[in-house]
Parts: sequence; structure tokens; C-alpha cells
Amino acid sequence: MAAGGVGPAQHQAANGASGSVSNGGAATPLHGSAADGYDSDGYSFAPPTPSTLSMSIPPELAGAIPLIDRFQVEGFLKAMQKQIHSAGKRGFFSKKSVGPQAREKFTLEDMLCFQKDPIPTSLLKISSDLVSRSIKLFHVILKYMGVDSPAIITLDERIELVAKLYKHTLKRSELRDELFAQISKQTRNNPDRGWSIRAWELMYLCASSMPPSKDIGAYLSEYVHFVAHGATTDSDVRVLALNTLNALKRSVKAGPRVTIPAREEIEALLTSRKLTTIVFFLDETFEEITYDMATTVADAVEELASIIKLSVYSSFSLFECRKVVNGSKSSEVGNEEYIGLDDNKYIGDLLSEFRSAKDRNKGEILHCKLVFKKRLFRESDEAVTDPMFVQLSYVQLQHDYILGNYPVGRDDASQLSALQILVEIGFIDNPESCVEWISLLERFLPRQVAITRAKRDWELDIISRFQLMEHLSKDDARQQFLRILRTLPYGNSVFFSVRKIDDPIGLLPGKIILGINKRGVHFFRPVPKEYLHSAELRDIMQFGSSNTAVFFKMRVAGVLHIFQFETKQGEEICVALQTHINDVMLRRYSKARSANSVTSQNDVNHAYKPPNIEMYEKHVQELTKTVEESQKQADQLREDLQLKTKQETEMQEELEGLKDTLQSERQSSKEVKNELDKLKSLCDEKESALQAALMEKSRLETRLTSSQGRERDTLTTVGSVNSDIEMLTKLKEDLKSYQKELDASKQVSKKLMSEKNLLDQKVQR
Repeated sequence: MAAGGVGPAQHQAANGASGSVSNGGAATPLHGSAADGYDSDGYSFAPPTPSTLSMSIPPELAGAIPLIDRFQVEGFLKAMQKQIHSAGKRGFFSKKSVGPQAREKFTLEDMLCFQKDPIPTSLLKISSDLVSRSIKLFHVILKYMGVDSPAIITLDERIELVAKLYKHTLKRSELRDELFAQISKQTRNNPDRGWSIRAWELMYLCASSMPPSKDIGAYLSEYVHFVAHGATTDSDVRVLALNTLNALKRSVKAGPRVTIPAREEIEALLTSRKLTTIVFFLDETFEEITYDMATTVADAVEELASIIKLSVYSSFSLFECRKVVNGSKSSEVGNEEYIGLDDNKYIGDLLSEFRSAKDRNKGEILHCKLVFKKRLFRESDEAVTDPMFVQLSYVQLQHDYILGNYPVGRDDASQLSALQILVEIGFIDNPESCVEWISLLERFLPRQVAITRAKRDWELDIISRFQLMEHLSKDDARQQFLRILRTLPYGNSVFFSVRKIDDPIGLLPGKIILGINKRGVHFFRPVPKEYLHSAELRDIMQFGSSNTAVFFKMRVAGVLHIFQFETKQGEEICVALQTHINDVMLRRYSKARSANSVTSQNDVNHAYKPPNIEMYEKHVQELTKTVEESQKQADQLREDLQLKTKQETEMQEELEGLKDTLQSERQSSKEVKNELDKLKSLCDEKESALQAALMEKSRLETRLTSSQGRERDTLTTVGSVNSDIEMLTKLKEDLKSYQKELDASKQVSKKLMSEKNLLDQKVQR
């Protein structure tokens, strides 16, 4: 067996015969030479041609043939030889056979075989600054697999290692490709079943949270498919390979996770269990759904529809509901914000963002939750008879009506309130005797409408209408409620809160609510809720959106104007509008075709000309092309948003680093100032001592002058003076030393203050 496990397709030395080694996946044919006889100098590299490569490469690596230029086979061989020589080994194998040997070529197949030793460089040609990181990735892979590890690796340790791999590769596509190449290498010709299972487990974990690039993904899918359906594949490996294949399909479609999967997500995947979360409906009821790190919004919608037995759910989706709670306003309805979620958004990312949003808004309570509701109401909805579909449509329209999004007159308001009460409690002869009657009146009457007349007047009007509904069932009342709202010009709308940017005719207030339905775009004043204006679909000539705005080029009083509004839901608005336009055009096209068919079948004698079908077909094609262009533009905008988000994250990390540096510099500056104060204090003390010494000197000189007559006293005084002079000299020297220290401290302080100002300027930028 190879020392370090690297060699040309894991040669077997027994009698020079060819054989195969099972990786728990496919059995790979091996070269038949006496492999133990080669040292590292015996290998050479020759660039293969596509014809020779396709003939020599094993079937499970066929997908790697187009990628031969992406693998650095020769560079890897040279680096591996250098590593083996520096380690004092003789070659790739542990011993040397006797007898004449043929020189082998080191190939891609050899490089993509399991090895126990660390790799000296990357498998793929990647940026030089990422090579050292790729080597560290392989160390983590070896550790996760338990290669040469004396102790069994625990579940907690495995979770930590997987999190480390996510941290280094999730945001870097080059390293993601390198990681997948390294893991696939460790699954091929692996001599140990336990190591092989660990390698496939790691492949499954990585494929569940991030995809490789398009070309590496094609190779990897083909390789995993080959192993998953191999005749000799180990049963445990087959399960992991099939899971990996499904995970790759999902991650390639949805892209990489935005946030590093949480510890509980990794643990759930490792232990084959599901996590749960709650999805709310607009009437505050809820259902529990399961998810793992690869579950997307589309997956969650499908599961929820199955749970609640909703057969037609194409117009439904999940929304992020954010509600700021400020003390007494906690129960107030209408201050929620609903943000439509992309089908490819990961549930794990959403829940992580909810937690982060709560942490960022510490000054106020922010409630974040997932809500299931319709993206838009279409004309085809009227033909749907699914009870759950009707119920959810009713709940959403009722929710919007109670918020005041459907301004109506008093008569309609009374009728709608009576219908809602009937749906809630059914028909009773004496409704006033019902304990909940008063609360139901208040609940089902929009606040803005309720204040237009006395409460008792409303009550009498609603009771009289309620008593006329004796023969209506709850379902009848629900359908009648939907019918009344549907007949309004702005009925069956979806609503978006926007802010005015450009209003060329001065028609609109600063804050606006847009309603979009099959008839067009409708404008409302939010407070007090008031209908302002409508633009029919035929009057809207053009529209588009960016990440922060939406515009409409529409005809008002026969003149074209461009209106622009600030919103983060521009794409949703445009999709809703385009969907209704497509529905109208398809309906006209269908009518034209049916009319043309009837005309051609009947022998018509009068001069009736059928509609110009070619014109409609051309129009539909133009609309389809417009939709495709809008989709491309939306994809481009989504990519730009992801890039900006990435840049924002990097800038945030840099800002945090600068803040930490600034904090440490401030601390250093504070310490230097304290040291400076100490030195100043010490200097003052020395200055005082010097002044005292000078005064003592002056006094002694005076005594010397007055005591010249006595020789002994004079000699004593002279000795004392000399001693004082020496002390004075020493004090002067000390003073000079302290003065130098003081000057040096001042210089350090100036430098630190300068650096602090620079850091403050960077933070402000």
C-alpha cells in the first residue's frame, strides 16, 4: 500500500497483475505494472490529447475531460515530489521492487485518487493568494475523515470542522470548486470504508449549502451519479451519493447560502432529522413546517400547501412580515410590512436574518415572522373551487379591507360587516344577545369608516342587514363578500407602500399606497385612507424597477408622464403588472382565435371581417420578449444586489476592524496620557527638590561667608558645600533625564493623536 496513499491510480504490486480497488462507489481499473518499484523521479507528465485522455480515463471521470485545463496535474506532481523529498521519503510508494521497470505517466486519474498525506498545492488552477487556503481545506477534510487520527472524532468536532469549511468557502467560488475537487478526490479508491463514508458525508453537507461552478458542477454531478448507480457501490455510500445528487440539483438552482448554516442545521443534516419553524396566515392562525439547510421558499410553499390541502397554490408564496412594536401600539393593526420572498431564498437564511434584525433593533421590539398569502389575484381565480383556496382568498381580502385598503360607502360597509359576522358565527335570530356581538362589530368595521357616524347607527344598520341573511350559509356569505370587493374598480388588488420621487403633475402626496389588479394601477393616500387616481393597463406604456425604485410611463388626460416612486419591492410590482398584462393579452388572443374558428366553420354571408390574429400573435410575441428581457434585467439586478450586499458585508467587516483598531489606539493614547501625567508630576517633584537644593546652597554660601574665621567650621562647611554641589549636579542630571523622557512621551502622544484623527476620518467616510 502506498505511503501517503498517492500514486498512479493506486497501483497494485501483486505479481504485476491489474486489479481494482473499491471506493465504496465504482470499481476503478488500475494500471498493471509493479507499482512499488517506482520512486517519485520515475514519474513524468505529458499533456494528454482529448482522444488519448478519453480512451485512458475511467468512466466515472469522463465528465472531467473538458476540464483538463482547469486541473494543474503537472504542477501538483512537481509539488508532491518536492514535498516527498523534503520529508525524506524515497517516492510515492514505500518500497522498491527489483527487476526492470517501465516509466509511468502521472495523470489526472492519479491526482484524483485518495491520499493520506496533506497536499502541497491546490488541485485546480486558482489565484495564488488562495493556494495556502486550499491546502488548509485539505487538512480539515483529512481531520473530518479521521485519517491517521488516534481518537474517534465526536459529533461536536465534526460540526465545528464543517462550519470552518463553510466559513472559508461560502463566499468564494474558486475555493468552493477546489473544495469539491478535494472531497471527490478523497472518495475515489479510498481503501477504508469508514473514511469513504465520512468523505461522502462531507460531500453531502457541502452540496446542501453551496453549489460548485457550472463546469465543475457538470463533472461532479456525472461522477456522483456514476457512484450512486454503480453496481458495486456500498449501500451506505449509495444513500449518501443519492442525497448528494439531490442536494446538488437544489443548490445549483438556488445558489449558495447567504449566511453560514447554523450549528443546529449542520447537526440536523448529520443526524438525518428535520428542524421545524412556524408559518402564519393573515388571520393569525399558523402551521408548523419542517426544513433543513437546503430548504428553499419554494420547497416550504409546496410542503405547506400539502399540509393544508391546498391544491392550487401557484399564486401563493411566503412573505417576510416585519412589525415594530412600541409600547401601547403593540396590538395596533396596520403597521406591518410584508416583503415578498424569492422562491430560491433559503429558509435557514431567513431565520438567521430574523435573529440578526432583532439584535440590530435593540431600542425597539421588532417582530419578524413568515406569512403565507397570495402574491396577486388573477381573473382565473374566480373559476377555482378549492375550499382552502377560497378560504385563504377571503382571509386576505378581509385583512386588506379591515386595514382600510378598500374605501367603500356606508351601505357597502354595513353589508360587508354583516357578511363577515355571518361567516364568523353563522346566522342567529337575536344577534344582540351574542356575547361577542359588540367586539365583532368593532372588529369587522374599518376604523376610518366607523368614525363617520354614531356607533348605535352602525349597529342598527348592520343588524337589519344581518337579519335578511337567514337563508345564507357561511360559504354563501364568504362568496358574496368576495364578489362585492371584486366589483370595486380597485378590487382584488395587491398593495405596496411607496414614497413619491417624481410626480410631474403634482397629483400625489409624499407617501402613497399602490394597488395593482387586473384593471391597472390605483393610487391611495395612506392617512386618512383615500382613493386618489387610477391608471388603466392600456394607459401604462412602460414600467421598470431597480433595487430601490419603480417607475411608470403612463398617460394622464391624454398626455404621457413618467412617475417614479421609492420602494424596495419594485420587482414585485413589475411582475404583478406584467402578469395582468399577459393575462389580458392572452384572453384577447383566445377570443380572437375562437371567433376566427367560429367564422371559418359557419357559412357567413354578411361582410364581417375576423380580427387580425397575426397582429395579436405578434403582440403576444412582443410581450413574451418583453417578459424575457424584464426577467434578464431582474436577474442582472439580483446579481448586482448580491454583489453590493457582498461589498457591504466586506465594508462592514473592515469597519468593525477599524473600530477595534481605533478602540485599542484610544486605550493606548489614554495609557500614554496617564504616563505623561506621572512624568509631569515626577518632574514637578524634582523641580521642587532642585529649588530646595538651590535655597540650601544659597544659605550655605551665606554661612560660609560669615564663618571664615573658624578653620574647623570652615573646613566642615566647605565639605558640606562640596557635598551639596555634588547633590545639585546629580539633581540637574536627573532633571535632564526626566526632561528627555517627557519630550519623548510628548512625541508619542502627538503621533497617537494623529493616528486617532486618521481613524476617525476613515470611520466617518
